Amino acid sequence: MGEDSLTVQHPPIARVALDVPVDRLFDYRNTDAATADIGRKVRVPFGRGEAIGVLLELTDSSPIPPEQLRMLRSIDRTIEPLPDDVLATLRFAAAYYQHPVGAALAVALPPDPGTGTPRAARPSAWRLTAAGREHLASLRPRAAPVRHRLLSMLAAADAVPDAALAGGDQGATNRRMLQQCLQHGWVEPVPEGAPRADAIAPAPSGVDSGDAVRIPTAGQARAIAALVAGLDRFGVTLLHGVTGSGKTTVYLEVMRRAIAAGRQALLLVPEINLTPQLESELRDRLQGARVAVLHSALPPRIRQARWQAAALGDADVVVGTRLAAFTPLPRLGLVAIDEEHDGSYKQEEGLRYHARDVLIWRARRRNVPVVLGSATPSLETLHNARRGRFSILGLPDRASGTLPAISLIDLRREPRDRRRLPGPSAPLMAALAAQLERGEQSLILLNRRGFAPVIRCNACGWVAGCDRCSARMVLHRRAQALRCHHCGRDSRPPAHCPDCGNADLAPIGLGGERLEDALAGQLPGARLLRVDRDTMRQPADWTEARRRVRNGEIDILLGTQMLAKGHDFPGLTLVGVVDADSLLYSSDFRAPERLFSLLTQVAGRAGRGQRPGQVLIETSVPEHPLFAALIAHDFDAFAAELLDERRPLGLPPWGSQAILRADAPELDAALAFLARAVDCAADLAATVRVYDPVPAVMARRAGRSRAQLLVQSDERGALQGFLAAWRPRLEALRRQSVRWLIDVDPLEL
Repeated sequence: MGEDSLTVQHPPIARVALDVPVDRLFDYRNTDAATADIGRKVRVPFGRGEAIGVLLELTDSSPIPPEQLRMLRSIDRTIEPLPDDVLATLRFAAAYYQHPVGAALAVALPPDPGTGTPRAARPSAWRLTAAGREHLASLRPRAAPVRHRLLSMLAAADAVPDAALAGGDQGATNRRMLQQCLQHGWVEPVPEGAPRADAIAPAPSGVDSGDAVRIPTAGQARAIAALVAGLDRFGVTLLHGVTGSGKTTVYLEVMRRAIAAGRQALLLVPEINLTPQLESELRDRLQGARVAVLHSALPPRIRQARWQAAALGDADVVVGTRLAAFTPLPRLGLVAIDEEHDGSYKQEEGLRYHARDVLIWRARRRNVPVVLGSATPSLETLHNARRGRFSILGLPDRASGTLPAISLIDLRREPRDRRRLPGPSAPLMAALAAQLERGEQSLILLNRRGFAPVIRCNACGWVAGCDRCSARMVLHRRAQALRCHHCGRDSRPPAHCPDCGNADLAPIGLGGERLEDALAGQLPGARLLRVDRDTMRQPADWTEARRRVRNGEIDILLGTQMLAKGHDFPGLTLVGVVDADSLLYSSDFRAPERLFSLLTQVAGRAGRGQRPGQVLIETSVPEHPLFAALIAHDFDAFAAELLDERRPLGLPPWGSQAILRADAPELDAALAFLARAVDCAADLAATVRVYDPVPAVMARRAGRSRAQLLVQSDERGALQGFLAAWRPRLEALRRQSVRWLIDVDPLEL
């Protein structure tokens, strides 16, 4: 037998999924790809250029004549392929969420770190040296605040990405201080030749940490035992625990058992800002475990390295946001989803998947358990638990201390002249002053950025509106800008009214900046920290903010819902909510559920240490049943009422929904397309209700007019069958300038 007879023969056709808006696979001639390459990223000719795709199949035949097939150009073997379970999950997601399969697969690919060496003069990450740790131990914060802040950030992790330190408002200051510290030998760059250290952070062994040896409460111990008993099989368990009950302790202990058995664990969190806190807890309490954190704010090179570490099985734990749901994990043994009710798990563009739901599907295929944690579970999850599809474990008590006392401030009783003043009510201000006297920390929630939501002419009534959206421009006084929070349009505030020329332009309403000014004026000397997307632009910003709060350097935290989720500040004993009613009134049937969840979460930040907490909520409708349930900490009663309201209407979780969304330069074009969509569904809708097209709640956004129609069914299978048959007909409709998409299981109407 000659050498030529030993040559490996590859199937001649490679079938590739491309990130294009066409739901089909593309065939290419193949001379190199083997079965082991299925799931790898490939480069192919497409049109007049090139495209990146995923190799899905190898076959011997194609409906396209061989002479018309183009050659597959290259296969990326530098990273692991997408494994079978991830490919299957993405194919399921593409079908369920009515999205092209190639575009769905693109969601799971790690980012391309790029070519060349941009910013070659700067290292990718920094770490503290032994000399730096000694210097930090002897350094007084007030003597050198910038140096102390920077070294403390580096001390909290094995390595901190340069992008996290050099970005944001503190970037220039950090860069100068890094150079000074480098000259003294207190910091050093992470060597480029050690990518694995950049990818995963092993927790130190043998650390004598109070957190590491925390003894579970009786309730936690029962939950841990039940979950550990199910580590060998698929099952979904709702861990329904009040705020401060120690759900994280349960996750981590069950993860520790899974890791000890040689398995990997995946922990999802709703916000990027929660990952540093969880990473710190993991390092303390899973000693020796190798941890990889994944989220969209990471530099592409680091994110790819961590993805690769997970795919190779080198990471024991992956902590991440929604995008981590498709991370390859060859030894996967446990999935935990914290704050499972949170709307951020639903992707709102591209493949509109819900990370919780696709992970449950993936876990069933892998035969591994799923833990869903929440103090206010979504009604869909609660409904599944009560029907027996999910198990349920309760943690009705806090791990230490008691739940905070919740009181209402009736704004109708505020003096009329006081009501006109922007800022907290008199009772809330008095409570804040008392907190300062006692030396205790407070948190104020106002879920509105900027200085004022409206700027108005007092002469003619002109209001600053966005010319690209059906929305008002928000005044950001610090930046001297009017900003649209929907399309991002930015402009300078006018000196005179553009309609009548009057110079008397007044800010109307209360935003975070204005609240900060009001607190500073009425509580001089109080140390304030505002937390919103304008002040916390980089993960390092929030890491530094958390350090200052925990070290007692802040008296009053104020900000948006970023503050409500999962943060643990033992010294915080008062929570105030300003203008809670603005979140209550909405055309969306989910608004009360969201508000109850938000208020429960933010209330749960109070009294998590040794001292009891209190919560004060401003409202003009104190008789609303939501507040009665909130004061009683009775989520079950409130959820039962909502379920009873939704049942006769067939609203989720009693039924399933999808929305066909369309946008066009003019509203008439979008509505006309939707009208044709209704017509072509006439013979398909036997068990499905197709409602009339209507303009969207925000009828114009980013220069395009928007409309939608709702499709609803009592049976999920019937809705899926309808959508699968309807979608090809929609694709065949003449669209002109109309763009459309199907949003399955929408969270926003």
